[in-house]
Amino acid sequence: MSDANKETQTQTEEGLNTGYVYENRRYVGRKETVGFVLWDAAQSFNINKYSDRFITNILQVDLSLQMIEQAINGVWDVVNDIFMGAIVDKTRTRWGKFRPYLLFLAIPGLIGACLYWLMPLIFPGRTSMDMTKFIFYVALAFIREGIGTFQSISRTGLLATITPHPVDRTRLITIANFASGTFGEKLPEQITTVILDLIDNSVFKAVSKNKLYLGTFVGMGVFTTIVSSGMSMWFFMNSKERVMQSVESPSIKQGIKSIVNNKPILLLTLSDFLSGFSISGSKSDYYIDVLHFASMTMLAGIPAAPLSPISYSYVPWMRRHFSSRFLYIMSNYISNILYVGVFLAGCVGMNWKTKAGGVYQNKWAMLVVMALWEIIWTLFYGCKSVIGTEMYNESMDYCEWKNGYRTEAMTSVAKGLAQKVAQKISSLVRTLLKKLIQYDQSAYMQGREQTNGVKFNLFAMFTIIPAITGSFGIIPMLFYDLDGKKKERMYAELLARRAELQKAADSGDSEALAQKHKEQMGKMDT
Repeated sequence: MSDANKETQTQTEEGLNTGYVYENRRYVGRKETVGFVLWDAAQSFNINKYSDRFITNILQVDLSLQMIEQAINGVWDVVNDIFMGAIVDKTRTRWGKFRPYLLFLAIPGLIGACLYWLMPLIFPGRTSMDMTKFIFYVALAFIREGIGTFQSISRTGLLATITPHPVDRTRLITIANFASGTFGEKLPEQITTVILDLIDNSVFKAVSKNKLYLGTFVGMGVFTTIVSSGMSMWFFMNSKERVMQSVESPSIKQGIKSIVNNKPILLLTLSDFLSGFSISGSKSDYYIDVLHFASMTMLAGIPAAPLSPISYSYVPWMRRHFSSRFLYIMSNYISNILYVGVFLAGCVGMNWKTKAGGVYQNKWAMLVVMALWEIIWTLFYGCKSVIGTEMYNESMDYCEWKNGYRTEAMTSVAKGLAQKVAQKISSLVRTLLKKLIQYDQSAYMQGREQTNGVKFNLFAMFTIIPAITGSFGIIPMLFYDLDGKKKERMYAELLARRAELQKAADSGDSEALAQKHKEQMGKMDT
């Protein structure tokens, strides 16, 4: 046995026997950690929760045209993912593999997002069937989807390579989710919600509702886009990629192989695919169109608010005492279980023939019901925020362990593609259902009520229907096994391999480094 192999074996054995894998070593400094927190907060510093309402009720694109756009854009989404994933995986620059796309596409992404929110001003007074408006909407969606694909793949890849150590990575994810959740990442959404309630209840009488709604959506949409883009850009400029990529970029064949023989990612992908078929309506549609109480989101969450930061504190304990599989299932699907109870409670006292009455139309009764839902769901919030991301990152390390190279982009594409296909179909069905229940698009701006039948269907579409259709993703995760000794051995061997590569890189001998990569990849192939 060679000296290098002996050293690798010794490090592996030490890792398994001494807890070497989970030592408290940090690679990411304070400045970069702060940037990572800002970046994480930027992902939610928006009013995207109201995007469907914006297109349907403010811009007023007909539901039939929306389905056409969803079908066209869905095909484009699938096609561009495949090519862009291959491009990213072959990228090798002095700035890294992922950062160039995040840096150089930041401004085009900002412009596209601002144009999206400005569309009602670009096309004032156009009908819901206006084709000029529709063509612009489709073209903008195409461009934003292309930019968004590069950014999404690169964001996922950067998170997997920002540090080579799993504990350091979990620390970053936990701090970011805790900080952004505690210090107001949802503030724009909450402010918008309050304003919409004030407008809906005629508090502002000096200006017409139409102008108020328009100003709120356009103003908040553009403002949050600019601020969140600035937060992200600051992090991109100050971040680093620390996991060394192979000198030779993997071929398409190797990329496909890395996905096929990666059991953890296959199971996560299949779970996302099945969960993506969830047919869910908008909770905000129910709160606004049925209860006229958009602020229900905030008020129902008040009792649970103290539990949100606390839920992160016991994540390390839960990870030590429960398998990733159990934590993933519980944290991701507890909401579906609880929504069954919400639906049954809402149906109490309802006339099933006319759909009139019932708890689901009583905003104060439903406030209590949803507050209970929020309390129980929030107990799992910290785990949900951390476990899914970390399991994906572990699957990327599994790819390197098994194949000798990393294919973050292609793997991200494959995982995202399966989920997107399911979600595109689900989105089409959701829009179709909205049309079938005879949802009145103009009622919101003109102050009219939806019928009782429509109101009940909106309630069902955000509770019982997604609870049933979104739970099939549990099945694949029952077979997930990257835990315990298997995971310990994986990280012990990876750290030893990386040390060899780093030693070769520090020597300045590029040929020796390339040979070392080839040797490791050859071992994996055999």
